[in-house]
Amino acid sequence: MLFKYLYTTTRFYSGSVGKVRAQKYVLTKYFQGEPKKSDFKIVEEELPELKDGEILTEAQYLSVDPYMRAYMIGYKLPTDMIGGQIAKIIASRNKNFPVGKYVTASFGWRTHTVCNPEEPPSLGFLPLTLVPEVKPHPVSLALGVLGMPGNTAYFGLKEICRPKAGETIAITGAAGAVGSHVGQIAKILGCRVIGFAGTDEKCQYLKEIGFDHAFNYKTADIRAALKEGAPKRVDCYFDNVGGEISSTIINFMNKNGRVAVCGSISSYNDNMLPKATILQPALVFKELQIEGFLVNRWIDRWEEGVNANLNWLHEGKLQYKEKIYHGFDNMVEALVGILRGENTGKAVVKVK
Repeated sequence: MLFKYLYTTTRFYSGSVGKVRAQKYVLTKYFQGEPKKSDFKIVEEELPELKDGEILTEAQYLSVDPYMRAYMIGYKLPTDMIGGQIAKIIASRNKNFPVGKYVTASFGWRTHTVCNPEEPPSLGFLPLTLVPEVKPHPVSLALGVLGMPGNTAYFGLKEICRPKAGETIAITGAAGAVGSHVGQIAKILGCRVIGFAGTDEKCQYLKEIGFDHAFNYKTADIRAALKEGAPKRVDCYFDNVGGEISSTIINFMNKNGRVAVCGSISSYNDNMLPKATILQPALVFKELQIEGFLVNRWIDRWEEGVNANLNWLHEGKLQYKEKIYHGFDNMVEALVGILRGENTGKAVVKVK
């Protein structure tokens, strides 16, 4: 059994909660191609008793995101697997974080965690925050439109693309957690929105949530699609995939266009980087601005993004989809699934 632990949930501000045994994924081999179960070990560890200011949490939902595939090469093995989660506080010695509340944090792929919420995280780069009231929506949205993907879309679009009403934005990976959110915010801001996704079903979903045009990049002629969807060419490009499609879009942009580079999922599983048409002529002659970013750049404005997205959600201006996998033992399958494009919207793993 994966869940071998003993705890008492009725203790609040208690110095003793009994022995808690957590399980966690430890990466023991660098990924070659797609991630595999054999790249990991599931390790059991006994957690220390709570000190003043600390909380004990139990994971409810774990996030799987494309960046996980790319980032792990930067860690010395063996290392705990990174990632965000929604956890329920089951014991606390911190009056600001009472039992029964939910938090989001970069705890990684693990079942239970002891931490001091007011100290910097030891793993990952996102802050530990209490989950706001989201009813009637599911709490899992704190890993999606009300979490890291939502803030990635919000800040990446507004701060780097800086779209103006009437401009045209192109988005690749448009049916994913970030891309689908970017497109909806762009529509709120008065833009023409073109999305590229990997199936006809995903393209239909994009049209349902307000995209002006959506094209299946696997079957469409990309340049012909751009001519159809962007008759005045592209002013902003939100790049989630990299590769030749990005080169084509960037070469189709207007002068003084802005490009926000969020990721390059098209090559994450490749052992050799693909070749693509050079960008320098377009960058020079069109005087384009192209900028990569990590969302933790705006960590001091985190609540701004969450609250903006929450308000739009309550106003009915944002829609979402979730792909929910089940079981702590299915983390690797879920990660592989998003890298293959199985998800529309945000993918999460329900722990139990």
